[in-house]
Amino acid sequence: MSTATSVTTRAAVEELLRRIGEGSPERIAEIYAERGDWKLDWPEAEHGRAATPWIRRRSTRADTAAHYREIAEHHVPGEAATEIERVLVDGADAVVLGEIRQTARSTGRAYRARFALHLTIEDGLVTRHHVYEDSLAVAQAFDPEQPG
Repeated sequence: MSTATSVTTRAAVEELLRRIGEGSPERIAEIYAERGDWKLDWPEAEHGRAATPWIRRRSTRADTAAHYREIAEHHVPGEAATEIERVLVDGADAVVLGEIRQTARSTGRAYRARFALHLTIEDGLVTRHHVYEDSLAVAQAFDPEQPG
């Protein structure tokens, strides 16, 4: 891939991260293609459970906005942070490495989860969104049976 493609990819990823930081699900969704490949690295049997409904497959721009709304609904406002450690770009693909810190609204438990986000950018829009994260940390934070 050309250097120009990598520059465009990096600019789109930086814009996506800026919008995620602002927190408007509709504005975030605008940078996603109408249809895309969205996966979360969780066991299929665990997708969409009541405590973590945002963890499921998505395929549309509207699904993207719903994802970010659901995350906000299930976490304590003002008790979140994300540390981006690296953004690696190779042509149309980018990998964002970092750590999220959130507090589960239902249990009041804070958690930290390391993540890798694999994005593909085409024509300035996200067409692939694959997340690999510490799903155990998230699941335990939302599990009312876990010791506090």
